[in-house]
Amino acid sequence: MGRRIIALTIKEFLALLKDKKSRTVIIVPPLVQLLVFSYAATFDLNRVPYAVYNEDPGSASRDLLAAFTGSTNFREVARISSNREIAPLINGRKVLLVLHIGPQFTRDLLLRRPAELQVIVDGRNSNTAMVVLSYVRSIVTGYNDRWIERQGLPKSPARLVTRFWFNQNLESRWFIVPGVVGILTLVVTILVTGLSVAREREQGTFDQLLVTPLRPVEILFGKALPGFIIGLGEASLIMLLAVVWFEVPLRGNILTLYTGIVLFLLSAVGVGLMISSLAVTQQQGLLGAFLFIVPSIILSGFATPIANMPEIVQELTLLNPLRYYLVVLRSVFLENSSFTLLIHQFWPMAVIGVVCLASAAWLFRHRMH
Repeated sequence: MGRRIIALTIKEFLALLKDKKSRTVIIVPPLVQLLVFSYAATFDLNRVPYAVYNEDPGSASRDLLAAFTGSTNFREVARISSNREIAPLINGRKVLLVLHIGPQFTRDLLLRRPAELQVIVDGRNSNTAMVVLSYVRSIVTGYNDRWIERQGLPKSPARLVTRFWFNQNLESRWFIVPGVVGILTLVVTILVTGLSVAREREQGTFDQLLVTPLRPVEILFGKALPGFIIGLGEASLIMLLAVVWFEVPLRGNILTLYTGIVLFLLSAVGVGLMISSLAVTQQQGLLGAFLFIVPSIILSGFATPIANMPEIVQELTLLNPLRYYLVVLRSVFLENSSFTLLIHQFWPMAVIGVVCLASAAWLFRHRMH
């Protein structure tokens, strides 16, 4: 039995590697997507364009503007002199932010009265607006502390000190790249296994496979192993690039990480074989893979926290193996989570994998007869 499965596995590898399109799908797109996602998908904002409307000639306003000028997060693009100039700048997307300093700013500060700073932000993208506001608050808070120190004023009785655990510098790449590892592993594995049986049917070699001594279970294993091995290799390569090229820290145990990878591949291969068993042509296989991959990514928590989704959608995510895999990847990479802490992520992937493989075996046997 083992020899027949190995022979069929070798035959599957030869079929994949012989086809130029298949070789390209396995190797090129994952690497391109890794680079595109990792560099383009970011929650950080650098050199935010802003305009200044300063009605105060005093030293305090100049010091505040110097703090914005010295920040790498902001880039001054315009100085305006009236309220009428604000709307065209924001409506035309020339600036994301307008700083308006009133004429009494320095005077109010010297008289030890609250001085107001108006911040007008383009709110069309709410996430971007919130990030920009957090940058502004950080600069204004630092300016307030320096002003209090220079003027010899009593410091506030309570002071907020913020420290970030796991991601000290708030590098969004540290959060995104492990997620990209999960997505690309899913895409490659589903495509390889989802097209395997469909390719045999389309090329007319499926009937030849049925007259061989191979049993249906052996054919299923022979179809599953190439996708599993390729997925394991892709995941290893992408993780190596994540650590070496993108400098994402890998703080956890390698054995724990690969336990999650193996269990996820088990579930992904099962889903891929189910799709392949139902598909008659490779086009149908591609459509089935697409219909599974897109919802899986959306419901995985890759970009949108699952806790923010409606309750009924949160229940649906429990059927998504990528949801658990992303938790494992990010926990091992950033949190140094132990094996026991991740057991509640491991067993759902194992259950999904067993159910999907059993369903694929039933569908495969049913379609044969």
